[in-house]
Amino acid sequence: MEYTQTYDGAAHDARATTGAEPRIKRGRADLPFTLLVLILLAIGVVMVLSASFASAYYEYNNPTHWFTRQFMFAIVGVIAMYAFSRLPMEFYRNFSMPLLVFAVGLLVLVLFAGKRVNGARRWFDFGFTTFQPSEIAKIAIIMSYSVMICKYGDGLKKLQLKKDSLITFGKALAPFVLALGVIAFLLYKEPHKSAIIIVAAIAAVVLFAGGIDIKLVLVVLCVAIVVLFVIVDKAEDSYMEIAAAKEEQSDFKFEADYAYKRVVFWRHPEIDPTDGGYQVLQSLYAVGSGGITGLGFGYSRQKYLYLPEEHNDYIFAIICEEMGFIGAMVILALFAMLIIRGFWIALQARTKFDTLVASGVTGMLAIQVFLNISVVTNLIPCTGISLPFFSYGGTALILQLAEMGIILSVSRDMKMTRNG
Repeated sequence: MEYTQTYDGAAHDARATTGAEPRIKRGRADLPFTLLVLILLAIGVVMVLSASFASAYYEYNNPTHWFTRQFMFAIVGVIAMYAFSRLPMEFYRNFSMPLLVFAVGLLVLVLFAGKRVNGARRWFDFGFTTFQPSEIAKIAIIMSYSVMICKYGDGLKKLQLKKDSLITFGKALAPFVLALGVIAFLLYKEPHKSAIIIVAAIAAVVLFAGGIDIKLVLVVLCVAIVVLFVIVDKAEDSYMEIAAAKEEQSDFKFEADYAYKRVVFWRHPEIDPTDGGYQVLQSLYAVGSGGITGLGFGYSRQKYLYLPEEHNDYIFAIICEEMGFIGAMVILALFAMLIIRGFWIALQARTKFDTLVASGVTGMLAIQVFLNISVVTNLIPCTGISLPFFSYGGTALILQLAEMGIILSVSRDMKMTRNG
């Protein structure tokens, strides 16, 4: 097997400051990354069949309703992954800022024309499927931040907490804060708080990859942890009040902000097992009943209309129930290998822009996997985040695979390209 490396000195100097890539003969897409995506996708589609056939039969009198749709979306998604892998990175760089404007426009439009579900306007309903503009906003942040870091990156690297004033920090971070602030505000108006968390985390990953002072990231993280502890402490106080009230009045109803109620029931789901804590408890029943080896494929009990969203946000609970601890660890190992390979591709990328985009997309994948599994196992409060390649969702699956195609496009231009 032969490897070649092609460099142009002048072009290298140019892209060091602009993030532009030289014109080179593109190599093949990274095979290990491609195989890992396809393996996870295949397992995910099969698990949708197992997790959904009970609810599909109950709702549509067709046990393969969700599976058939997910299978078709998966085919379209694989085609999209291949198509996006063929597009040159120069196209993504030129399209980055228009994509940000497009994402903001969609977020504004959904507030007026979106489908209202449980008091939130997050979806466009096309009849055959629904679409969340927040999915476009995530990749728009990655692309736009990558372009801005290539343009303003030197200023970011020079920022130091001990030496620079808040005004200096403000000026350097202004374009980044503005882009993130507008998207976060529109997501808050939907409201879609879990998407705000993901978008902010993605922005942090790209900024970190761009060379921002790690101390600044740690300061923000520490502030977030302190806020979390304050909220949890307040939730404990609310739990004591609810427990005391329930002893005096059996039909007591807890009235509070929706997000805050989730924190309370995250800590103590047993206090309202038929409503607020129901989904958490049913998920834990599924995870715990799987044991080491699981009940066997198709033999989940919780999917028989006990666990809500069993083929969507909580599909990992069904995986744990049917495949057990061993099967769940295999899935996590596959995700870990995919994420590691994604960051490896980012490190091998030819240009700064390529590195930032691959890091951002891989980071987004890692964040969503971590948050979904943390919710299913009750490590964090319920956030409504799907598991990539597994949770049912047509447009979401297609976009996820298209994003994998972007990483594969980066891999075609890696420093070491394979010939023959």
